[in-house]
Amino acid sequence: MKKVVAIILVVMMLFTMTACSGKKGEGMKVGFIYLHDANSTYDLNFMKGAKEACEKMGVEYVEKVGIPESNECLEAASDLADRGCTMIFADSFGHEQYMIEAAKKYPDVQFFHATGTRAHTEGVANYHNAFASVYEGRYLAGVAAGLKLNEMIEKGDFKKEEAKIGYVGAFTYAEVISGYTSFFLGARSICPTATMEVQFTGSWYDETAEKEAAELLLSRGCKLISQHADSMGAPTACETAGVPNVSYNGSTVEACPNTFIVSSRINWAPYYEYCINAVKNGEEIPADWTGTLATSSVELTEINEKAAAAGTADKIAEVKAALEAGTTHVFDIATFTVDKKTVESYKADVDTDANYEGDTEVIIDGYFHESEFRSAPYFDLRIDGITTLNEKF
Repeated sequence: MKKVVAIILVVMMLFTMTACSGKKGEGMKVGFIYLHDANSTYDLNFMKGAKEACEKMGVEYVEKVGIPESNECLEAASDLADRGCTMIFADSFGHEQYMIEAAKKYPDVQFFHATGTRAHTEGVANYHNAFASVYEGRYLAGVAAGLKLNEMIEKGDFKKEEAKIGYVGAFTYAEVISGYTSFFLGARSICPTATMEVQFTGSWYDETAEKEAAELLLSRGCKLISQHADSMGAPTACETAGVPNVSYNGSTVEACPNTFIVSSRINWAPYYEYCINAVKNGEEIPADWTGTLATSSVELTEINEKAAAAGTADKIAEVKAALEAGTTHVFDIATFTVDKKTVESYKADVDTDANYEGDTEVIIDGYFHESEFRSAPYFDLRIDGITTLNEKF
């Protein structure tokens, strides 16, 4: 009799555990494909968001780390689908064509790709793109940079005409151009004499190349360095040289306690949660999704008061409120020129045709509407005040 009761209790316990699991995520399994490992600040940022969202939603997650932008991505996606993942995310621009192939191969699985551009034109119902208005976060980080430049000018470290920013960029893609331009405009809104030089590396993650790029910029008299690249190369070069740094995708304060000011990042957890809920409830998922400040998808890390200028937190809060209210726009055409002329009309390559021809008017009501006609950035204007040192990438 005791044995029978024990068996009944075990069965009841298992049933309860299964029921609870079902309530949380209903046995869902989600796959993630990352270009690099956790040493990349870019990939680590995605990993943190995935872990946070999946644990919160009670779903199982499976990771594929170090997957290059090649047919290996298709193989990784296929393996995840074969292992029962009903949702699969990939994090790098070059993964897109392989994710589209996988979506066509597995029509019952939902595929999601960050930074991609083709979902709104591809016509594949189970394939989706996502990004965030990170240009707003970079603008806010630029505000912090401008405050630091002003502080150094006031201290007599250099003249206002020498307020030159250095920027380490990966590629000459619109995503990078949008990023360094928004950062520059944020800095110049505070320090009007600021200029910028950009050095490209031709790689999203190359610590040696990024460090060398930062050192080159420092040798050319740059007073502060930022980046759109994924290693610790630039931040560590700044720490060694004692030059202020604004990083990307996460705080580098532990390694760079004397020079790190702040970092902007995309918080991917809200998008993951949104998609998991949509699949769970059988709801339609848009081809393009753009996270914003309001969805907590665009964030700044904690400010390092040791390196930041006094009043940085208050000023960032003020500008953030203006961005959210729509009284300030990052790409307000009154704040920049191209070849010394105001750009009052511009057709961007939103549909990414083979010839990269402009197809959509994006300057409306006096500002460039970034990431509104598709999620991935398409701002590619080369504005006055920014000099690119190399163009081969």
